[in-house]
Amino acid sequence: MSPDSAAIPRRIAILTGGGDCPGLNAVIRAVAKTAMFDYGMDVYGIEDGFRGLIHRNAHQLTSADVSGILTLGGTILGSSNKDNPFDHSMNVNGQKQRLDVSGDCVEYINSMGWDALICIGGDGTQHMANKFHQLGVRVVGIPKTIDNDLEATDLTFGFQTAVDTATEAIDKLHTTAMAHHRVQIVEMMGRYAGWLTLYSGVSGGADVILIPEIEYDLEVVARYCKDRSRHGKRFTIMAVSEGAKPKGGEMTVAKVVSDSPDPVRLGGVGSVLAEQIAELTGLEARATVLGHLQRGGSPCAFDRLLATRFGFAAVEYLAQGQSGVMPALKGADIVPVKLEDAVSHLKLVPPDHHVIRAARALGTCFGDEPEA
Repeated sequence: MSPDSAAIPRRIAILTGGGDCPGLNAVIRAVAKTAMFDYGMDVYGIEDGFRGLIHRNAHQLTSADVSGILTLGGTILGSSNKDNPFDHSMNVNGQKQRLDVSGDCVEYINSMGWDALICIGGDGTQHMANKFHQLGVRVVGIPKTIDNDLEATDLTFGFQTAVDTATEAIDKLHTTAMAHHRVQIVEMMGRYAGWLTLYSGVSGGADVILIPEIEYDLEVVARYCKDRSRHGKRFTIMAVSEGAKPKGGEMTVAKVVSDSPDPVRLGGVGSVLAEQIAELTGLEARATVLGHLQRGGSPCAFDRLLATRFGFAAVEYLAQGQSGVMPALKGADIVPVKLEDAVSHLKLVPPDHHVIRAARALGTCFGDEPEA
């Protein structure tokens, strides 16, 4: 469909919200260069995600600003995962209150002459993008998260690089686990979805993979570790999602950040499991938390390509007059999907997923007693 020249925005703004991940700069580059070179748009960068929208911090981007950033991790615009314009924490007469400041944000958007907003981020960012769309702001989202838990797209950019990073860590931990005959537990990010742990665990040859979608039985895991040791395999590698939980139990919470839209911070399950496994088996167990290592570094080739395709598509949608949509990967194609569909629910790992079935066939333990 050829764009209607009357519908093409003259000025657009970009923000990167939520946790950082590899590929954000590749998207910024693709959006800005497509907008500038193909459509002659002015492009503005909003600093630190929705915080910049709330506090009115933005600057115009030039082609020089977005040159040479394809391979850089992080985001040249900065990000924040604590600022929600629809539920913003602020001091009023010495009292901390939570207020809806979205109207002020819309006023700022209009005062800057921005015809459209491109919001790059995960589930939380796209929820807020959809709300601004409902307020009449012309919005296109771009899906980003290392958790790969955003509905309506097969993959999000940043995920594959995180899988590569976690897989490399498992590879390195194999040697020390073998040398000391230990149970080596690798705790990974992912929040409530186990995609990152599943894919990197299988790729790294982990013996045990524990994900939120399959509650684990501690006795089953301990027995598996002891059986390996008894049969001459004197080490065990466990890939564990931060959201993994025991049968009938709860996820391990590291802390609660009260001023965040998503206040619960998971973490610590690796250390808990290390103590429990050591006590039940008599084997030495150690835990390694990969943490923010999974968010850092240069994006892999796959994520650079996907980010570029997403950024280009987002500008094309705006030029076609679309709003309230985001580009999604469906098979080999990039297609527009409604933001409301993308954030309807988290995309979790089905317990009968083909990767899980393949891993079980190779002898991987998921902490449960699989049905015959």
